[in-house]
Amino acid sequence: MVELAGVMRGPWKCSLPISVTWLLCLAGHWYAQATCPDITVTREVLKDGFHRDLLTKVELGTVGEDIGCCSVAIKEQLPAGLYVDPNELASLQQHNRTEALIVPDAVDVEAPEYLATDLVVFIYMKPEPRCTHCFQATLPVHCRYHRPTENDGRVPAALKNPEILIRCPESFPPMKCWKHSHVEAPCSVRTESTCHWNNVKYKPVNKELILQVPVGLKQHSSLVCAVTLLTTVLCSSLVLAAVCKHGHFFLVNCS
Repeated sequence: MVELAGVMRGPWKCSLPISVTWLLCLAGHWYAQATCPDITVTREVLKDGFHRDLLTKVELGTVGEDIGCCSVAIKEQLPAGLYVDPNELASLQQHNRTEALIVPDAVDVEAPEYLATDLVVFIYMKPEPRCTHCFQATLPVHCRYHRPTENDGRVPAALKNPEILIRCPESFPPMKCWKHSHVEAPCSVRTESTCHWNNVKYKPVNKELILQVPVGLKQHSSLVCAVTLLTTVLCSSLVLAAVCKHGHFFLVNCS
């Protein structure tokens, strides 16, 4: 019996430290996840009509660390029904209001929705003055012309949740508990080089934004065409009459 008890105690003595170590690791993981600050993203569409402002706020939780060393950007994918004007972005960048990079950089602002393609926009966020751990950015977006519809004269344009890109020093504590993957993205709007960013998981406040784009009605097509044709003929006649009345014509003898 003594020998049997010694044989039974042997495996338990070996497995006990392993079990304790496993429990400590599991408790440490749970504690890290419980104390890890949540990343919250809030989005809002301002204004009505064809010209809107997309306001995005990123809150990095109640971190007590200095986040001044971190850079935050969002990767926004715009559907074919929306676009960003590169000239407008250049003007806003000169006034230090919005910093964004469009991919591809050539945008046909006159193309209708059914001839356009999706756009990817990298928006570089700025710290919010009234919140020490918050970043925000405003992106002006415009609605493209759509085909006429038969219902209430509006079509939806869905904005998916963006990707949140964060670049912090490796010593920044929350980076050790935030779930993230490494991606390559442009460093800023002022350089063509790319940097290593962390694509972090976050808790979205809104599932997705739906913009209602005003469009024409199919039953009005004949009326619109007739009014357009009459207006064109009338304006052309007025211009021709003014030229004939006030214009000065000279006959040139080529011989």
